[in-house]
Amino acid sequence: MKIIEVNKRVLEKNDDIASRLNQYLHDKGILLINLLGTPGSGKTTLLERILERVDISKIAVIEGDLYTDSDAKRIESFGVKTIQLNTCGACHLEASMIEEAIYELDLTKIEVLIIDNIGNLVCTAEFKLGEDKRITVFSVTEGNDKPLKYPLMFQTTDILVVNKMDLIRHTNFNIESFKKDVWVLNPQCSIYECSAYRNEGINDIVGILFPSNG
Repeated sequence: MKIIEVNKRVLEKNDDIASRLNQYLHDKGILLINLLGTPGSGKTTLLERILERVDISKIAVIEGDLYTDSDAKRIESFGVKTIQLNTCGACHLEASMIEEAIYELDLTKIEVLIIDNIGNLVCTAEFKLGEDKRITVFSVTEGNDKPLKYPLMFQTTDILVVNKMDLIRHTNFNIESFKKDVWVLNPQCSIYECSAYRNEGINDIVGILFPSNG
């Protein structure tokens, strides 16, 4: 009996496209950032706070969502070049979708392209999109147990932003225990604490993503 490993083949094809996409953007001098996290973690709010602090003429955004374009409209209101990707129910973006989207974007003078990924801690971690950096946004309201429950997301992220720190006193979230679990899985992960809603801790994140900003 022949066994066909469908998932493996899908991921291999995706990785090939992601590699090609990464090279294409590098040739244009564009950094690609993949912004991940669960629904409600505050990804889009964090992105808004970042856009308030940087030169938006050098940034473009790909908004991933299942159906709506509400987040894309929020980002577009900043004057940022934005394109919406709707998956119509699929729980993740794939490199082929990103490749198609960038051909619809005017990348003239763009230095940073940000993907605001679909809210998900599982599927989105599996699919490389050609990114140079992965940033995972995590809310303290989600609980301490998530790194060990969803290890791949935390193992593959470069930067982890712990959001909604203003609410931590209303939860049983233990930030030190959480960091310990993350660093067991991914010792190289950089962790930042913030409250996007209260606009606190954002400058540190901007500083690491855009060291020449200002």
